[in-house]
Amino acid sequence: MQASLNDKAALDAAAIEALGRGNFARAREIFEQVAASGRADASTHVGIAYACRGLGDPAGAMQAIDRALGIDQRNLQALIVKADFLHEAGDARAASAFYRAAVNMAPPAERLPAALAAEVRRANDMVNRYAGQFEAHLGRWLSERRLAPGSSARFSESLELLFGRKEIYFQRPRYYYFPGLPQVQFYDRSHFPWLPAIEAATAEIREELMSVLQDEAAFKPYVESSTERPRKDQAGMLDNPAWSAFYLWKNGERVEANAARCPRTMRALELVPLTRVQNRSPSVLFSLLRPGAHIPPHNGMVNTRLICHLPLVVPEGCEFRVGNEVRTWQEGRAWVFDDTIEHEAWNRSDATRVILLFEVWKPELTVEERLLVNAMFEAIDAHAGEKPAWEI
Repeated sequence: MQASLNDKAALDAAAIEALGRGNFARAREIFEQVAASGRADASTHVGIAYACRGLGDPAGAMQAIDRALGIDQRNLQALIVKADFLHEAGDARAASAFYRAAVNMAPPAERLPAALAAEVRRANDMVNRYAGQFEAHLGRWLSERRLAPGSSARFSESLELLFGRKEIYFQRPRYYYFPGLPQVQFYDRSHFPWLPAIEAATAEIREELMSVLQDEAAFKPYVESSTERPRKDQAGMLDNPAWSAFYLWKNGERVEANAARCPRTMRALELVPLTRVQNRSPSVLFSLLRPGAHIPPHNGMVNTRLICHLPLVVPEGCEFRVGNEVRTWQEGRAWVFDDTIEHEAWNRSDATRVILLFEVWKPELTVEERLLVNAMFEAIDAHAGEKPAWEI
């Protein structure tokens, strides 16, 4: 018997068995024997905490949990038990913080023992419960002061972020960052008075698109490899025809053969203040996404421009995400977004989706700043002595 008492695993098993029988005094005695021998880990003190709670000793239980977290501050069981104690003591704010810490630190459920995974799910339920209580409190507080959260779209979004229903996304251009520009996912239409005119041309543009679609070879994979640059797979989209393009302008140059096939589309684009950067912009294209395709999350090259989509052929089941906002394309209804904020697209239908895609300057840039950006890229190309390997 003495040999087994010197075996920590045997002592732990005996203490856990005692807890299961409701013999909290015996469980505490065994766990404290382990602690006195210098072999205690975080789980030992969690066991002492359970025993103390069963014995009606909340102060002892809290001390034990704090010792457990002192040994391992990422111990999920200790975090949840401390949150439970704080919840029972009526300290909602502190309890919520510990439940949330456990949820945030937890690995995927399939990598946890079943019992601990269940505890993490319970902690997540408590996080949502506390969030709901605070949200109701905040609603009453604002209402009593005759304030309506929905009166400001930006404030409403700030609450979505506060309650954890959305994540924060920032511009992360892959090539060039211009500081001081606002972090806006989808821009308000009021910045672009030319939008209704390009939307009014949807039927004519679609008619020309349908003619191009008769020629399957006209569309090329959007991301194409080059022998002059290192090969980057880009999440399976490299040379993948699932996401294809028919360019009217590409990297600042008009694609004459393609433009000749779409004269009415080209006339409609004369209404748009396209970005002009030598060797780089504009790019204007019919962007095709085949049935079942997914464009994985990615970020654009530079944050001095915005991308416009004019949906032309949109079956059901096609969605687009920029940052934390997901939208569904509507034929003939354009939107403008910042592609340096992470974005992705889905075609969950059994038909092809096609949009007209083009780029415009960010409205916050002054005329002088646009000239400076253009001149900077010209200098980069002159120094390199060649055209850039560019993509929209």
